[in-house]
Amino acid sequence: MNKLRCMIVDDEPLALDVLETFIQRLDNLELVCRCNNAVEAYNCLQSEAIDLLFLDIQMPKLTGIDFLKSLASPPKVIFTTAYRDYAVEGFELNVVDYLLKPIAFERFLKAVSRVSAPEPQAIQAAPTPMPVQTAPAGQDYKEAFIYLKADKKMVKVMLSDILYIESLKDYIRVKTETKEIISYQKISFLEEKLPTDKFLRIHRSFIVALDKIQAFSAAAVDIGQTEIPIGRFYKNEVLQVLNQNNLLES
Repeated sequence: MNKLRCMIVDDEPLALDVLETFIQRLDNLELVCRCNNAVEAYNCLQSEAIDLLFLDIQMPKLTGIDFLKSLASPPKVIFTTAYRDYAVEGFELNVVDYLLKPIAFERFLKAVSRVSAPEPQAIQAAPTPMPVQTAPAGQDYKEAFIYLKADKKMVKVMLSDILYIESLKDYIRVKTETKEIISYQKISFLEEKLPTDKFLRIHRSFIVALDKIQAFSAAAVDIGQTEIPIGRFYKNEVLQVLNQNNLLES
């Protein structure tokens, strides 16, 4: 995988720690520089090739906006700030995204997904995902599982524990009753591997476990405390499956 070389610039140690932790969770990111101010950031840019800059706005001596304006050829930038007032000016500077503190990992992930990795020198094959391990014929479905790569580990997830799967562009979020797993994976690949009598794609961004649906309408299904929309192009098939499973009133 061709990694994005990242730099964080923030005068708050806690903010630096949070972003460093988020970067370390993703296999396609590499932290190169961690800077407390714009001067340190400038020096880093002189010696290192940086693809993505996480830049705080309110910093002493030189703000993030002024620092960005001073760069002749800046890398791609994601602003990180506690203030909404700079959003318009930030996007006028063609930044990738604008994250408001405190930053949630899911929001961080969506911002990063908007950034394309630098082009590799040669075409590289996409990473091969771990296949779903299905239970042999006649064996209890509860023994079927899948391995997903998360936090640099292969995490075992029992299929019967899955509530739903959400696409986050190049990543997926797998939600169970006790945890959620963020993994570098395409939802379409996972859809092909899951048993069709147990899981259903109801939206371009969602696959749900049929036996976890607690309530529904023609527009959405409820799983736990989450209402998941039914996509317009999936509606007919979804309603047909729900009818077949006696989930929908005739």
